[in-house]
Amino acid sequence: MPRWKPDAAERLQTAALELFDQQGFERTTVAEIVQRAELTQRTFFNHFADKREVLFRLSSRLQEEIVREIAAGDDALPPLDAVVRALEVVADKMFEDHRAVVARRHAVIAANPELLERELGKNAALTEAIAAALQARCGDPETAFLAAGAAMLAQQAAFRQWTRPGETRTLRDLLLDAVRSLRTTVG
Repeated sequence: MPRWKPDAAERLQTAALELFDQQGFERTTVAEIVQRAELTQRTFFNHFADKREVLFRLSSRLQEEIVREIAAGDDALPPLDAVVRALEVVADKMFEDHRAVVARRHAVIAANPELLERELGKNAALTEAIAAALQARCGDPETAFLAAGAAMLAQQAAFRQWTRPGETRTLRDLLLDAVRSLRTTVG
C-alpha cells in the first residue's frame, strides 16, 4: 500500500459513503474504509476522530463560511435577508458541485437515529452561530435569534427537496422558494 496519495480525506469519504450505502453505517468498520480507499488507518485517524466524522467533516467550515458571509454582507439588508444571502453564496460554493455526495450523506444520516441526532445538534450550533453573527450586525438578540431560526428552517426545507432523487433545481433556487413560502406562511 502506498504511503501517500493525494486527496486522502476525499477518498476516505467516498469509500465510507460507498460502504455505508452497501452495508449500512453500523456494519462498516474503519478497517474496511481504509482498505477501500487504499490508505492506512493512521491516515484515517489523521483526518477523522472516528467513522462518524467522515460524515460531518465540513460542519465547521460550513459554519465559518456562513458567518463570514453574514459579516461581509450589506448592513442595509434586514437580518433574514442577510442570512439568506449568506446561505445562497455558501450553497453555490460548497454544495452545488457535490450534489450526489451530499445526497448520499443525507440518506446515510437520515437512516441512522444516532447520526440524525448529531446532525440536529450541528444544525442547532450553526443556528446559534448565525444568531451571534446577526446580533453583531443588528444589536438585537431577539431579532437575530428569530431570523437565524427562520433562515435555517427554510434552508432545511430546501435541502430536503434538493437531495430528493430526480430534483434538478439548484439549492439556491429551492432556498428562495422556501423563503417565499415562509414569508407567505408568516404573513
